[in-house]
Amino acid sequence: MLDLLHTFSGVLVNVLTVLIGSTLGLLLKKQIPEKLTTAVMTAIGLCTVAIGVTGVIKGQNQLVMIISLVLGTIVGTLIDIDGKLTKIGDKLQKKKGETIPEDKVEKIYTMTDSKRLGKLEQLLEEIPLEYVELSTEVIEYAKRVLQKRLSENIYITLTDHISFAISRKNENLEYKNVMLPEIKRFYGQEYEIGKYALELVEKRLGIRLVEDEAGFIALHVVNAELETNMSDMYQITELIRDIFEIIRVHYGRSYNPDSLDYERFVTHLKYFSQRLFNNTIVKTDDGVLQDMIRVHYTQDYNCALKIKSFVQAKYKKVISDEEVTFLTIHLHRLFMAGEKGTYSSDAEE
Repeated sequence: MLDLLHTFSGVLVNVLTVLIGSTLGLLLKKQIPEKLTTAVMTAIGLCTVAIGVTGVIKGQNQLVMIISLVLGTIVGTLIDIDGKLTKIGDKLQKKKGETIPEDKVEKIYTMTDSKRLGKLEQLLEEIPLEYVELSTEVIEYAKRVLQKRLSENIYITLTDHISFAISRKNENLEYKNVMLPEIKRFYGQEYEIGKYALELVEKRLGIRLVEDEAGFIALHVVNAELETNMSDMYQITELIRDIFEIIRVHYGRSYNPDSLDYERFVTHLKYFSQRLFNNTIVKTDDGVLQDMIRVHYTQDYNCALKIKSFVQAKYKKVISDEEVTFLTIHLHRLFMAGEKGTYSSDAEE
């Protein structure tokens, strides 16, 4: 009697399992991709063959094996492991100098400057392709965020920097960015792009770089905006910092760092510094405007003269009257906006 009940309960459980499974299958049929359905059915077919074989060999735990194979198939299908393995296989089969079919080309790298092209080719030979792809993604993101043209040289300099940063990280050699506070303050958008790059490195490579690297990457982006040399970027950032210190001492009152005029002034200082270190002199014939600015904006003009004297003393560079006029106009706008805000420039120090 007990054997009969045991057998009957087993049959009942099997029937209920089939009914529940069939019902769920009908309800979810439209939501399950055909690719996943085919893969699971293939796995179950393999399980059936395996059960037959193990039944002969007196195998055990067939249910565990079935569940493992089905779950593994589902996960593999969802993450497209077959596609990824195929792509890796295609790359491994290619040899240097071999022509790649047009439909297999994912990205084309080109340079208008022959010298830069040579450097890019050398870089592609020396570092992993995934670093190049990662750097390219950061650059394309920067272009979308800034809505500006970037020097094509950044494809070389940023890729090389990211590769070097990862190498230093692996050797536990991480550099301190002494200008990080100034970079955050003057290059806000570019710094956020640097942070995006760090998140991408961690997501793709499992490597977490220190925050200082976001600052270094930001400088590369600004450098590409200004089309100057990286060696000048530190001088440019230092000069902007010194100019704001002169402003703080001269005015001793508030201005609003969230205003559009502040953002315009920082942008002006970036290009002003670029012209300064490139020895580019701005000249106009509008002496009337210069005289009018000097008379009406006396305090701002005097501050601009202090900046001129500082630059001449420290960098041995001559600032034209036109540059002084532009500085005066921006300073006047900055403090006109500051009068409407509650920010104190002392809070930045």
